[in-house]
Amino acid sequence: MKKNAVFVNTSRGGLVDQDALIDALKSGQIQAAGLDVMTPEPLPLDHPLINTPNLTLLPHIGSADVTTRIAMAMLAANNLVAGLNDEEMPERLI
Repeated sequence: MKKNAVFVNTSRGGLVDQDALIDALKSGQIQAAGLDVMTPEPLPLDHPLINTPNLTLLPHIGSADVTTRIAMAMLAANNLVAGLNDEEMPERLI
């Protein structure tokens, strides 16, 4: 990446080697970064990501749009109703 690059991750925390990102930011290999997802979540208060000055951390709000939140609420409601009716949950993860 160019030295003036800004790295942004809004997908999955595990996709980023966070230690390598910290090193790249501190050494000036890249200019800045923004993370909406980290590993683990929530980060411990003493985690090095928190004290990296050219890094912006967001509290996993990438899904905070109306369409996504409505879909999430409907998924949960449909699963709840199915569970209460002793039926198979329509959106089962396991």
